[in-house]
Amino acid sequence: MTPPKPITKEVTIYTDGACSGNPGAGGWAAVLQYRDTVKEISGGDPHTTNQRMELTAAYEALRRLKEPCRVTLYSDSAYLINCFRQKWYLSWRRNGWKNSKGEPVQNRDLWEKLLTEVERHQVRFEKVRGHAGVTWNERCDQLARAAVPK
Repeated sequence: MTPPKPITKEVTIYTDGACSGNPGAGGWAAVLQYRDTVKEISGGDPHTTNQRMELTAAYEALRRLKEPCRVTLYSDSAYLINCFRQKWYLSWRRNGWKNSKGEPVQNRDLWEKLLTEVERHQVRFEKVRGHAGVTWNERCDQLARAAVPK
């Protein structure tokens, strides 16, 4: 068996989600940067929540990477960042996808898909303050809002 190839590509990703009403119509967006290449992606859902759009943005960005990469993912979503920094997902899995109150984890379907992608890469999650003039975060916000179905 050949050993896996070492991870050599470093990618920076900014993500954001938006919702018109919560629940309501929503949009998500991500900006992926590799060397001098910048790729913008976005999409929407006619009936969703802001949290689902935040998770979708991260999932869609990571799944677009063609091979395992070293990723720094920036988000203004405390929900997303805290899950990975505080390793909530470990308890959720251990407890049959129940949260600390014994209730089913919301958005389990997206968390499971996102975790599959996170495990394929080396991802460092970084919190960025929303609407604070961070160029790529602001761009994601514009793209996510534009992707909200009318």
